[in-house]
Amino acid sequence: MKIQIALTIENLVATGVINKATRRVVPKGLRTPGPTGMSLMRDEVTISVRDLVVAMLTISDNVATDELIDLAGLDEINRTTRELGLGRTEIKSDLRTMLEDMAREVGFRDFAALISHNPDVDGAPSADDLARQLEGTAALDPSRGSRTTAFETVSLLQAIWTDRAGRPEACQSVRETMARQLTRNRIGSGFDAPLKIAAKSGALMGAVRNEAGVVTYPDGSAFAVAVFTRKVHGNRTHPTVIDQRIGQIARRLVEDLRTK
Repeated sequence: MKIQIALTIENLVATGVINKATRRVVPKGLRTPGPTGMSLMRDEVTISVRDLVVAMLTISDNVATDELIDLAGLDEINRTTRELGLGRTEIKSDLRTMLEDMAREVGFRDFAALISHNPDVDGAPSADDLARQLEGTAALDPSRGSRTTAFETVSLLQAIWTDRAGRPEACQSVRETMARQLTRNRIGSGFDAPLKIAAKSGALMGAVRNEAGVVTYPDGSAFAVAVFTRKVHGNRTHPTVIDQRIGQIARRLVEDLRTK
C-alpha cells in the first residue's frame, strides 16, 4: 500500500497541491505502532512532507505512512489506483486504525495490550490461539480489509517506471526513493550486482510477508515483479527462509521473461 501512497503524494506535489517542504509536527503520543522509525522515538518530531515519503519507502515507517494518508486522504489515494485501472486495489483505513481494529477483534482493548500480552503471565489466549484468531481479522481478509494483488502491484510498478502513473517527475521520485529501501534480503537476495533493485517490502503480524519491485539489468532492461506470501496457521517456516524463497521465486520469474 505504501507505493500508491507515495505515488499519490508525489503527484500532488508535482501538480502544486502540496508543498513538499511543508513541515509536519508529529507529537510524541499516540503514534502508529511499528518496528522502525518514528514509532520508536520519544520526542516530538518535525519533518517535511518529502522526508515523510523517504521514511515510508526506505524503512517502511508506519508513522510517516499515516501522516501521508492524513495529508492526501484515502479517497485521493484510492482514486489514483482506480484511474490506473487497478480495480482490486483499495486501502480501507490508515495503519493505526487497522492495528487497533485487529486488537479489538481478538478481544483486547487496544493494540498495545495485544502486543504486550504474555500467555505465561496473563493466561489465555495462548500464543497459538492468538495467532489463529488474528488470521481471521478483517486486516488479513482481502474481502474486508485493505487489499491488492501481485498482478495489480506489478501493473502499478510498470505504470510508474514508464511515467504512465502520473507526472514524470512524480514517477521519477518514487523510483529513486524505492531504490533506497534498506531491506535487501527478499527480492534482492535472488540477484547479484551489477543488477539494481528498487523495491518495497511489506509484512503483517507474521502471516503476510511480501515484496514488490523492479529489477534492472546493465543493458537497461527492467522487470517488475511481486511475490506475496501467506503463512498458514501451524507453519513453522522461519521468516529468513521465506525471504530467501521470495528472492528465488523473483529470480526464476525474471529469468523466464528474459529468455522469451
